[in-house]
Parts: sequence; structure tokens; C-alpha cells
Amino acid sequence: MDNSTIKKRLAEEIENSGLRPVEIAKRIGVSPEMVTQYKTTKKLPKLDTFAKLCKALDIDANYILGVESDKDE
Repeated sequence: MDNSTIKKRLAEEIENSGLRPVEIAKRIGVSPEMVTQYKTTKKLPKLDTFAKLCKALDIDANYILGVESDKDE
């Protein structure tokens, strides 16, 4: 899977979470600006931050990374 698809899925899940960037940032230990960058730029989180983000948003890392093609798998 290419980075653009990972980026798109991650941005969609952040948006769909219903949480504000400041709330997400507090949960994962980054700045709210960084969370916004994950949604709007090509920037991807570091691996440990990615794991925290998946846990905080209750999203499946396998789906984001393209290991599974459907969120429900």
C-alpha cells in the first residue's frame, strides 16, 4: 500500500472520530497542530504515535496500513 492511501485512511478516521485535534493530541502526546498535519499534509505519525492514535481512536491499524481492505475484517 502506498503512503497516499494510508494518509487518506488515517485522515478519514481522525475526521470521523468526532474529536477535536486538541483532544486527540492530549490522548497521544503530540501538539494539536501535529494532529492537524496528519489530516491535511503528507506528514505521517511516527510508529509509536501511530499505535497510540489507533488506540485512542479505536481504529484498526491493519485497515489503515492496508493489511485488511475493510474496516470490519
